[in-house]
Amino acid sequence: MFLVMGITGKVGGATAKHLLAQGKEVRALVRNREKAAKWADEGVQLVDGDWNDAAAIEMALKDVEGAFVMLPSEWAPSADYKEAKAVIANYVGALAKAAPPRVVALSSMGANRTSGLGMITALSLLEQGFRDLTLPIAYVRAGGFFENFLYGLHVAQGGTLPVYYNPTDRKSTMVATHDIGAEIAALLTGPAWLAHRVIELGSMVSADEVATQLGEVLKVDVKAFAIPRAGWPAAFEQLGIPKGQTGPAEAMFDAVNLGWMHLGVEGTEHVPGTTSARDVFAAAQKAATA
Repeated sequence: MFLVMGITGKVGGATAKHLLAQGKEVRALVRNREKAAKWADEGVQLVDGDWNDAAAIEMALKDVEGAFVMLPSEWAPSADYKEAKAVIANYVGALAKAAPPRVVALSSMGANRTSGLGMITALSLLEQGFRDLTLPIAYVRAGGFFENFLYGLHVAQGGTLPVYYNPTDRKSTMVATHDIGAEIAALLTGPAWLAHRVIELGSMVSADEVATQLGEVLKVDVKAFAIPRAGWPAAFEQLGIPKGQTGPAEAMFDAVNLGWMHLGVEGTEHVPGTTSARDVFAAAQKAATA
């Protein structure tokens, strides 16, 4: 039995799919059983609770062979990241008590840093918070998700893909959530390891390359367009981030544009992505027209 947190999201869902494909039993901690109904239909054991319930997390961890843990996405965190800190504290307490044989934690490129990260600060805090746990833990520092460009299927028909990456030809680490799920499942079910390890996951890709691959799927010529820095707050507000709270998202992309999402941090392992942006766009377009 393997615990998968965030099963109704992209990474948790991809992880569960890979584990189920291997014939493994999967358990998920869920706040909304209705939202997770399809997973119950596939044989996933659902446990009621959420990230803010340490007792529920400990219960979900009982007798598992391994656990995948992650933080909930928070685009407008408090200045002190109290939301992430609370979830991390719950994880630390539950993991220390349940002591599963292995843990895989979703992190991010750049989480080795402790400042200037914007939203990625939460994942830096996660790695720091787990540091004293004496369990075998693998931190998967994933690159930016190709799925974050899926809006391009709707807005790029005119030939332009607006992006926050500037310059658009700068390469940074990117990856598909399918590949993240595959790596997490492989870590959970593969050879055992001791202590803590860090895996950088993804390949170096530029926004220009993503736009080109999107164009190949749409069958139009698509070019990446860097949204002017002054326009970022309004653009993030259109995505649903409250006015005046776009700072962490802005700071994250400022950091990306400074070049910190590069592979090769000392002491890490590297696993390249095998799914391209083109594959992600094609699959999404096929699903939309099915």
